Amino acid sequence: MFTPVEAAEADRLVEWGLQEDLGDAGDITSRAVIDPTTRGEARIVARQPGVVAGLPMLEVLRRRHPEFGIAAAENDGPVERGDVVAVLLGPLVTLLGLERLILNFLSHLGAIATLTSHYADAVADSRTVICDTRKTTPGWRYLEKYAVRIGGGTNHRIGLFDQVLIKDNHLAWLGEADPTPIKTAIERARNSTPPGTVVEIEVDTLEQFELAIREAPDIILLDNMSSETMAKAVARRAELGATSLLEASGGLGLAQIPELAQLGLDRVSVGALTHSAPSLDLSMELSKGRAEATS
Repeated sequence: MFTPVEAAEADRLVEWGLQEDLGDAGDITSRAVIDPTTRGEARIVARQPGVVAGLPMLEVLRRRHPEFGIAAAENDGPVERGDVVAVLLGPLVTLLGLERLILNFLSHLGAIATLTSHYADAVADSRTVICDTRKTTPGWRYLEKYAVRIGGGTNHRIGLFDQVLIKDNHLAWLGEADPTPIKTAIERARNSTPPGTVVEIEVDTLEQFELAIREAPDIILLDNMSSETMAKAVARRAELGATSLLEASGGLGLAQIPELAQLGLDRVSVGALTHSAPSLDLSMELSKGRAEATS
């Protein structure tokens, strides 16, 4: 089920999608070829194993097109090839007009959920969790992060407004006039944000890590470090009895994840979950069918 924010984003995207596909004239091909009184059934079918995500959008879409109904819909989650994930009933002209929007929506979110599930499986026997990033499609962030959760991942910060993440550019700017930029940045972040705001800092050397962990940020992001270097960081944290979470990041592929999971890292953030997931193959099979739907 979508949260209210996710439902609002879905409604906005559905509105945009309908306008760009149907315009003001609608589906002129279907209207020309098919009797508008003909009713039918549309079955959304998985053509490959994966994780489907975004099925609540069907109800969002139905509110804008009440002439069709949802006869059946599975919950978001794992599917096998040939599984029917939803059945829609209504005028064939309407179902054909909505086909591409529905498939684009579900294939995109299903792609993210499916890829995330592969990463999540790779850390299943460890303490490590898989996180997303802000590398999302503009306008789709809440729903893409929803798909990450459906796939077994964890959401990183939503945007620049809900968590501090001090990066190399921030430190470089401070370092021009401050001999202790890491200490200064963390102190300023704590002093200028509400209590409880997560403060994270990015480091790319063990020297930076040593300076950062002594300031006890909530999270230290180990950026583009080798496995050997990250293992040293994990060991140093244990030696100090520090509580900062350790997060690995930096172009990490699926093949690297099992090794990272054995290092004792808390989190691995992966931009590819939302920017490089291959589409989940779904189809819509249409036929003349029942005249009534359940919703």
